[in-house]
Amino acid sequence: MSAGPASAAGRARRTELPGVLRHVRPRPRWTEARLLVFAAAALAVGSLTLGTTEDGRLRFAQPTQLLVYLLALALAHGAQVVAGRRTDQVLLPVVGMLGGISLLLMQRLPQDLVVQDWFGGEVGLATVQLVWLLLAVAIATTLAIVVRSDAWLRRYKYTWAAAGVGLLLLTFVLGTDVNGSRLTLEIGPLSGQPSELLKVILVVFLAGYLSENRSLLMEQDTRVGPFRVAPLPYLAPMVAMWAIALLIVVVQRDLGAALLFFAVFLALLYVATGRVSLVVIGLVLFVLGSMLMATLFEHVRTRIDIWIDPFADPLGAGYQVVQALHAFARGGLLGVGLGAGLPTVGGRLPIPEVHTDFPLAALGEELGVVGLMAILGLYLVVIERGLRIGAAAADDFRALLAVGLSLVIGIQAFIIAAGNLKVLPLTGVTLPFISYGGSSILVNAVVIGLLLALSDKGVEPPPPPTPPRRGRLRRRCA
Repeated sequence: MSAGPASAAGRARRTELPGVLRHVRPRPRWTEARLLVFAAAALAVGSLTLGTTEDGRLRFAQPTQLLVYLLALALAHGAQVVAGRRTDQVLLPVVGMLGGISLLLMQRLPQDLVVQDWFGGEVGLATVQLVWLLLAVAIATTLAIVVRSDAWLRRYKYTWAAAGVGLLLLTFVLGTDVNGSRLTLEIGPLSGQPSELLKVILVVFLAGYLSENRSLLMEQDTRVGPFRVAPLPYLAPMVAMWAIALLIVVVQRDLGAALLFFAVFLALLYVATGRVSLVVIGLVLFVLGSMLMATLFEHVRTRIDIWIDPFADPLGAGYQVVQALHAFARGGLLGVGLGAGLPTVGGRLPIPEVHTDFPLAALGEELGVVGLMAILGLYLVVIERGLRIGAAAADDFRALLAVGLSLVIGIQAFIIAAGNLKVLPLTGVTLPFISYGGSSILVNAVVIGLLLALSDKGVEPPPPPTPPRRGRLRRRCA
């Protein structure tokens, strides 16, 4: 008879558990599991092809590294199953596939391209890249599980923006020069490129500001010549914050980040307002600004000259672009096969920065046009999932944030792909999840983690809208 009250007390204690624990219930993720199995099989075939080509006998290329990476993906999948979050099931396999391609590429390249001293021993390119990829998987998974509210993003948007600009300013004092550009910030043993983090901060700020002022930007007009644009007072703070970040980046000669910021700014402005006039004005300003920068800055003019005719100086300024075009030509439609490309010229690689600026050239030679289209298709999937998450979002802030985060990865991939193919001037941005670089991989992992968290169908509802201030209400009535 005493078991009844005790059982009731136990049930009462279970119902009094904290909210996070009470809602934890394992949930299978079959779509994600099947896609991860497919990605693992594709990477295993790639590793087998690479090892066989290099050694002349049937073997995997550095199988331990690939197994560790695949195990990390499996653990990430298992953690999300246990957490029971109803998040997107396509993003992790797609990003996992991109990271696996990066690992195979870094195994293929000479390991002395990057040599670091860890705990008294030297590690090469592939090992360093594997560590960054493992950290990226951990960061994305943690954010996907832990983040249940976006209040900490929307509430402090100006603080985030100020912190991002401050990091860029700090590079003038503590930054180090790389190829004539002061991009890397070193604080003690840590180093990275603040522009990578700023692209996420910029999206958060734009999403917060546009969501708050969307109705005013859409419903009211200001005439500028033949154009009718949104009210300039409401555009001014947003444009000023963007212009400050852009100016600093231009002064630092990081033209890739400048182009990325500009494209994301225009895209989000159009998504929020639907005004084609703003896009047209933005494109006109971009062309005029490019002409001005080409006149004022020699390094911008040099980039444009190389883009127009890299064969004018094939052994000097245009060397890497020319060699990249030759690599694409050698690859043809189907490629020469993993491990069979990249012949040395004079005992060295024809593209010195192949692991950072020209990974698509190496992959295009060995995988061909078909392989390149498949890789670019993976980035299109990331954009599609981000747009889908934005369309299903509960409010404007989450919708704009999801769209902006996915466009950050997609536009960055397009910029570097266009630079490798000589469609656009080479800007120096990295190919997300494929190029070597810790700051780029980790920041992009934050993007994927936030997208996964935003996609959760059981996420906390957005906060109620704040009432308009009296001054704003009085202006509306007037």
